[in-house]
Amino acid sequence: MTVTTHRSAEEIGRTPLGPRPLPDLGETRSVPLPDVVERVLGSGLRVLAAHRPGVPMVELRLRVPFADPGTGVAGAPGHPAVAELLSSTLLTGTTTRDRVTIDDELAAVGADLSVSVDPERLVAIGSGLAEGLPGMLAVLGDVLVGATHPDAEVARERERLVDRITVFRSQPRSIAREALQRRRFGDHPITREVPLAEDIAAVTAEQVRALQAAAMVPRGAILTLVGAIDPETAIAQVEDALGGWASASAAHELAPPPALVPADLLLVHRPGSVQSQLRLTAPALRRQDPRYAALQLANLVFGGYFSSRWMENIREDKGYTYGAHSGSEFVPGGAVLGVETDVASDVTAAALLETRYELGRMTAVPPTAAEVEAARAYAIGSLLISLDTQGALASTLSGLAAEGIGVEWLRGAPARLQAVTVEQVAGAALEFFAPTRFTGVVVGDVDAIGPGVRALGGVTGP
Repeated sequence: MTVTTHRSAEEIGRTPLGPRPLPDLGETRSVPLPDVVERVLGSGLRVLAAHRPGVPMVELRLRVPFADPGTGVAGAPGHPAVAELLSSTLLTGTTTRDRVTIDDELAAVGADLSVSVDPERLVAIGSGLAEGLPGMLAVLGDVLVGATHPDAEVARERERLVDRITVFRSQPRSIAREALQRRRFGDHPITREVPLAEDIAAVTAEQVRALQAAAMVPRGAILTLVGAIDPETAIAQVEDALGGWASASAAHELAPPPALVPADLLLVHRPGSVQSQLRLTAPALRRQDPRYAALQLANLVFGGYFSSRWMENIREDKGYTYGAHSGSEFVPGGAVLGVETDVASDVTAAALLETRYELGRMTAVPPTAAEVEAARAYAIGSLLISLDTQGALASTLSGLAAEGIGVEWLRGAPARLQAVTVEQVAGAALEFFAPTRFTGVVVGDVDAIGPGVRALGGVTGP
């Protein structure tokens, strides 16, 4: 009889001579991306379709540029409030279908649709059985052309949104996000991500319907389909179902925000807060820039994943936070780098000091070959994982298409990451992570955190 004893993970990972060596990483696989068929319909709608089998489903992403068309009048609620109510009531009724009929027809073909909006775009997301695509497109085409935004539905959604937005805008992360956006871009419309509750309360159904007529147009919009579909057949189905969606005018693109200017951090008072939000930001690169891959790896070394320098410092070593993250955010015409973490009030100044230290260390002590290789493996591996599902691929293709980037750019991403040298990553670290390039906000109880934070210098505010 053989007796089996339990071994701990530490015992399994060691030999009498020491720790077991880790095997070398395998050869990087290519990104398994399908060909994308693209067509611009007579209405101006741009359609992307890709065959991605595996499950008998199809993912739909419709992106309509949705900046303020300038149809408002003095004293009326702002565009973000009207747009929010439009997105909330788009699927509540048309001239031929009420809310229940829309839900029933989607359910009958195993599909669902949802709608959201931000200062840049309105997005409809759909998912369903591939064989049900014509039915999903029929409902989508109907609401794009004939959504009536019934008075009762607008009233119900208005009441719900007032309560939800009031709560949302009171949250620490929401306050920090709004303060950061205004620090970055001043009063540009891109900062108006969440409307005011009082603006929502003032929106009428007539204003929602007027915005539908003025802004819900196909010219400039992008429809992406990914799944177990024949691309040519799917595009023909789009043309048939959305043929009535037409307009002589183009969708309203959001103008690029002003360039981000380095400046002192702004201290934002949140009375009684027991935590502080640190949000630092600096200019970054668009994906098309040849230095983008080097910046990706430099960012990972600094704070872009769990094994980064900044995370190791303020979480693993100091215990100041549960999480810290840095990364690029893309805006019309450009990109910005974000550095963010939440910490207890009593360690706010210490966490800011260590954050500045790590930014400075990126320029003074360049990433090592080992750090770059670890970041490279993570970047390529996470890219492969992020494109593994139909939905993830559809969202990625849609977002890239809006920037004028095709699937070939995505297909070549691993090779670009592999080609980046340690010296190029060091150059990106020196150029983009210098502390003098940053601005941002510190949100917290100024009475508790103010003296310590101000003593570090480079901070303005109450």
